[in-house]
Amino acid sequence: MNGIVSMQLLLSLSLFIIGAIIGSFLNVCIFRLPEGKSIIHPRSSCPKCGKPIRFYDNIPILSYFILLGKCRDCREAISPQYAIIEALTGFLLVCLYLKYGNTPALPATFIFCAALIVITFIDLEHQIIPDVITLPGIPIFYLASVLIMKLSYLDALLGLLIGGGTLYLISFGYRFFTKREGMGMGDVKLLAMLGAFLGWKSLIFILFFSSFFGALVGVIIILLKKGNMKYAIPYGPFLSAAAVAYIFWGDIFSAYLFGFV
Repeated sequence: MNGIVSMQLLLSLSLFIIGAIIGSFLNVCIFRLPEGKSIIHPRSSCPKCGKPIRFYDNIPILSYFILLGKCRDCREAISPQYAIIEALTGFLLVCLYLKYGNTPALPATFIFCAALIVITFIDLEHQIIPDVITLPGIPIFYLASVLIMKLSYLDALLGLLIGGGTLYLISFGYRFFTKREGMGMGDVKLLAMLGAFLGWKSLIFILFFSSFFGALVGVIIILLKKGNMKYAIPYGPFLSAAAVAYIFWGDIFSAYLFGFV
């Protein structure tokens, strides 16, 4: 029994390290995609002084703490976001392994979640959702849904159409009645991608929880800003977080909701 537990812990640690390494690459994507830069080259460098990062200073998570959160060359502070994303990606890979085991669903859902991590942090920083992820992501994750996750083609197709169509109608209605831009088309494409991969039933969960927590955060921000209603809150991170939550708890939600119906 102790041997089995030790092997499980060693496997989990190995997966966490692999996920953290991939998270380091996601940091590159988050930093470079909004600026239209290549994610392949040149090698990573300090965003403050531009000096290339040495290979021994590029160890996921550990390097941040070894360097005390500062660049070795210019001693300017490094954002903790880098280590957070690496740890988050490693943690997600372990959790997905515990849910799906050594099955094709594991890499499919991990790639899906990795895309959502990139989308979330780009949207938080720049308030954009890059088409370079969502537009190819819609057909790719639709196929992954049908061929790997074993959803029916109709379930995935309805998810795609209803997901994109719902937010498009909300965006159109808000713009029509208020004469102002509300929800961007990036959110529309994102929900289409989420629906294509998770199916139409997921949209109830995703829309409810993303709206609830988005509104909750919005109220908190308005109170902190002393009633300032003009602060823009990106919706993409809430959609992404709800989609990840659905991967882990959506079966329970769907069984309860549709069983009750």
